[in-house]
Amino acid sequence: MKKLFALLFLALTALAGCAHVISDESRRLVDPALTFSMLKEKPDSYIGKYVMLGGVIAGIKNTKEGSQLEVMQVRLDDSGIPEDTFRTEGRFLATTDKFLDSMIFKPGRLITLVGEVKGKKTIPLDEVDYTYPLIAIREIHVWKSYDYETGYPYPTPAPYYYYDPYYYGFWPGPYRYRPLGPVYRRW
Repeated sequence: MKKLFALLFLALTALAGCAHVISDESRRLVDPALTFSMLKEKPDSYIGKYVMLGGVIAGIKNTKEGSQLEVMQVRLDDSGIPEDTFRTEGRFLATTDKFLDSMIFKPGRLITLVGEVKGKKTIPLDEVDYTYPLIAIREIHVWKSYDYETGYPYPTPAPYYYYDPYYYGFWPGPYRYRPLGPVYRRW
C-alpha cells in the first residue's frame, strides 16, 4: 500500500512539473507542423491557423480599436518558455481588441502566446518597410522580469553590501569599510 501511495505521489509530482502556462484548450488548436520560418515566408497561406509563438516585446501601441504588440520571435522549449533571446527568425505583430497595459507589456519582457494567423502587415521598421506576420491573440502569458545583465535578481544597481564578503560577519574584528576587489599590499 505504501508503494502505491509513493508511486501516486511521484506521478502527481511529475505531472505538476510539466504544467504549461497556456491552457490545454488553446494548445489543442495549434498546428504543430507550422513553424515561424514557414509563417514568415508566406503568412497569407496560413490564415485561420493557430500558432504558439514566443519572444521579446519590442514595442506596444494602444489605440481605440485595441492593442498591438511588436514581438521579436524566439524559439520556445517544450514547456512554452522562450529559450534564447539572442537568436531570432524575425518579428511578428500580435493584436487584440482589449487594452494591454504598457507597464506590464513593456519592451524587453518575454511572452508566450497562442493566436490565429490573420495575414501580414507591412509597416516601417527604422528605415525599411518590414512585413510582419499578423497574429490575433487568443491567450497570452507574460514572464516575470529577470535582470540578464547582472544575472542576479537584486535591485540594479545592487547595494555595495551584496558584494562585500565581510558584511556577513566573517571578519573577526569590528566591521570596517573595505574597497571591493583584490587586496594589494606594498612590501
